[in-house]
Amino acid sequence: MTPPVVHSLREQIREHILKGIVSGRWQPGERIVERRIAVELEVSQTPVREALRELESLRLIESAPNKGVRVRNLTATDLKESYPVRAGLERVAAELAAERLAADLSALEREVAALREADLADDGEAQVRHTVAFHREIVRAAGNSVLLHTWESLGIEVWTTLSIRWLSPEPRSYADDHQELVDAFRRRDPLIGDVLTTHVLCCAPQL
Repeated sequence: MTPPVVHSLREQIREHILKGIVSGRWQPGERIVERRIAVELEVSQTPVREALRELESLRLIESAPNKGVRVRNLTATDLKESYPVRAGLERVAAELAAERLAADLSALEREVAALREADLADDGEAQVRHTVAFHREIVRAAGNSVLLHTWESLGIEVWTTLSIRWLSPEPRSYADDHQELVDAFRRRDPLIGDVLTTHVLCCAPQL
């Protein structure tokens, strides 16, 4: 059984706001009031402010003097822009981690198994969580802290959430997609960097 995922208060608030943006609770251009969220969730305004700052750094919301925080008018282009950057980082990670992962694929296989359950249940949140965890394992296996920090700073989970919830045209097997990567690492594919790049770019929102 997969252990429960424990999120910090800031992460929980960020997810709450993100869900509100994705579901249309807050429309593009609409103001998000920090104090109202704090009252609704029965928390102080400090973690709400931290969550909003993180979402602003990811360009999902914007703030202006005397106007407060508002939802940005996001387009498929906005969502797509991070994918080439992410693909470049993960290409480097895959090449650095290739031998280490070929010797021990258990972490990746665990995420694929979880994705298979999520696919069967059509559980979008679990699909996002385990997709991101799978790719994080590849980057972590590279053993390069600068690479991992840069990858994390892209807000992969947020952009993956928006891409899957907003712009994935049809249900697909995320488990099968990622099993192909596991197989490539297992056979020590000399073009693993290309394989990973193609995988990431194929997941980018279609314009």
